[in-house]
Amino acid sequence: MAVDMDDFWVFGYGSLMWNPGFAFTDKMTARAFGYRRSLCVRSFVHRGTPERPGLVLGLDYGGSCRGMAFKVAPEEKDGVIGYLRERELVTHVYKERIMPVLLADGRRVPALAYTIDRAHVQYAGALSVEDAAATVAVSHGKSGANTEYVLNTLAHLKEMGIRDHWLEEVAAAIGRMPPQT
Repeated sequence: MAVDMDDFWVFGYGSLMWNPGFAFTDKMTARAFGYRRSLCVRSFVHRGTPERPGLVLGLDYGGSCRGMAFKVAPEEKDGVIGYLRERELVTHVYKERIMPVLLADGRRVPALAYTIDRAHVQYAGALSVEDAAATVAVSHGKSGANTEYVLNTLAHLKEMGIRDHWLEEVAAAIGRMPPQT
């Protein structure tokens, strides 16, 4: 299948998948290679505090990641990029890049994506299931409990038919922990 080089796609791997916040003309599941979805971003505001950071998703090196690709109309491209920069680049923990993704219909297309900056102070590194669960279980921020974020993410992934075994293991480990007081 040929790709129209004027097509503009955006790849989402977290909340962008179910809450893109912009107009699109098509969407379908897609896979990015060389990156994986990971709870690797310390959240100092929305799901934690500077004293007790939570964890939110980042697209980190290694493996592959199933997510959602959104096709944006040419006349909407500049506005969508502006919106995404406001949404994703607040603290510059993410890097904006164009990367190839494999669409569910077999086409490879370039897509705008936001990957983690491993040199940023908010990068939490590759955590074990236990370490991630222990952090998430005790963190709260202005958008609520970090546990709610993880469980909500998993629920949305399940609705879309996307499995994330590592995130499922983190949620299971949180469920085995004693309640926080």
